[in-house]
Amino acid sequence: MDTYEITLTLTEPILGTVPKNQEIYRDFIASRAALDDETLAEELATVEHTEKSGWTGFHTDNGGPILYDYVIKGFLKDACGMLRRIPGTHSKKLTAYRKVIDGLVFAKPRKIALELPEGAELGMLERPLRAQTAKGERVALARSDTAPPGTKIHFALMILGGVSKATLVEWLDYGAVRGLGQWRNAGYGTFTYEMERPS
Repeated sequence: MDTYEITLTLTEPILGTVPKNQEIYRDFIASRAALDDETLAEELATVEHTEKSGWTGFHTDNGGPILYDYVIKGFLKDACGMLRRIPGTHSKKLTAYRKVIDGLVFAKPRKIALELPEGAELGMLERPLRAQTAKGERVALARSDTAPPGTKIHFALMILGGVSKATLVEWLDYGAVRGLGQWRNAGYGTFTYEMERPS
């Protein structure tokens, strides 16, 4: 097993992706993930509750924002899926990549703290969301909590096989320009990174 210690440092704010309404979160998770009652209750306890819809934030633990480990795995799958379109990449050679990442790559700890810069607080971003519907264009207002540039995210990646260090570097290089979290296509959630093997 190969283990790498990863530190991401945000160069642009990252947007929270968790609905800040426990009922919406519970319904969303129930429809998409097969969580047992205990795990669902644990996650619901980390969701800040507000009555407003359309507002997303972060899970919290000990009063601070966190990402769950599955956010990192989702990022790795997104990166690999996009890079597979480019001939000559390590990702292009990785077959059944979703199964490989799900079964052989693990992010630790389960709750990954967002370490805000000294004196910084979460911010907020509001933006219009436009959609074309059968009744014409519709516009809704979305609001997201944000963690500022300079925020650090420390985690370990344990790789049981199937993914080389060069492939991992390729994914992190991609994330440095693509971003992590919500609204990545607008440049949010980009980062620099450090990767090392524990001695």
